[in-house]
Amino acid sequence: MALQEAVTRRLERVKNIILVLSGKGGVGKSSVSVQLALSLYGSSPTAKVGILDVDLTGPSIPRMMDVDGEGVHQSSDGWVPVYADGSSARLACMSVGFLLKKRGDSVVWRGPKKNAMIRQFLGDVRWGDLDYLVVDTPPGTSDEHLSLMEHMAGVHSRISAVVVTTPQAVALMDVMKCLSFTQAVNVRVLGMIENMSGYACPCCGEISNVFSTGGGEEMARKEKLRFLGRLPVDTNLVTLLDTGELDTGEGWGGEEEEEEEEEGGFVLLKRYEGTPSGKEFREIALKVQDELGRYDHVTEHE
Repeated sequence: MALQEAVTRRLERVKNIILVLSGKGGVGKSSVSVQLALSLYGSSPTAKVGILDVDLTGPSIPRMMDVDGEGVHQSSDGWVPVYADGSSARLACMSVGFLLKKRGDSVVWRGPKKNAMIRQFLGDVRWGDLDYLVVDTPPGTSDEHLSLMEHMAGVHSRISAVVVTTPQAVALMDVMKCLSFTQAVNVRVLGMIENMSGYACPCCGEISNVFSTGGGEEMARKEKLRFLGRLPVDTNLVTLLDTGELDTGEGWGGEEEEEEEEEGGFVLLKRYEGTPSGKEFREIALKVQDELGRYDHVTEHE
């Protein structure tokens, strides 16, 4: 109980906690988590966002946020997260990836060790004032998910979820497990995102439906969930999240990189907002904020 109270105190100034869930691996859940954090950050010049990576055995947030190699520092008030936006300190990141001696080191932990690490991430990190805390969870529903819900019981009313799928039938079937989990732990689902739906041309950014599409939207309709939008296969985004840079060849947008470097600021965000995915995700982020606003309005009148 004392440990749960410590987490509750630490998160008392976090307004919204958003779990990003997927029924299976390989659907791009971590990239969606990063895009959600970046888009919420960019939605307001004062927005404060955190992203917590609890995919303990496959931490990818440090690399995607272009802060790979950074370290976590201890202060008198707890662990200081890594800030992806530098001195602005409005986008806090925490991941087990920051604690590994080498990037290639494996994390071979049983359930109790994972549980203890998640508790530390929630209760010992100096999150401070946040408008949004985006939590990148492992695929499926496992120990990590149960640990999250147990430790955050004191702030349960602020927890919601976004479900990520791809249009393929196998992924859609596994999504039902996520929805069953949210019902079992009484977490409100903000909506569903259909990832890898269509292909974004790396030259002009035009999106073509060369693969199957629409499965996520149809499932959202059947389950009476809000369909937040679909995201294409975007090679520019892949390059950006892998290297922190865009293709400097003849692809669109490459010639702007030198100007961005000279202007300074949060370069990763500027580059991301210029990708086809970045443009599509603006509408998704607005829908997420709208759903959160509706929930706040309802709870105020209960």
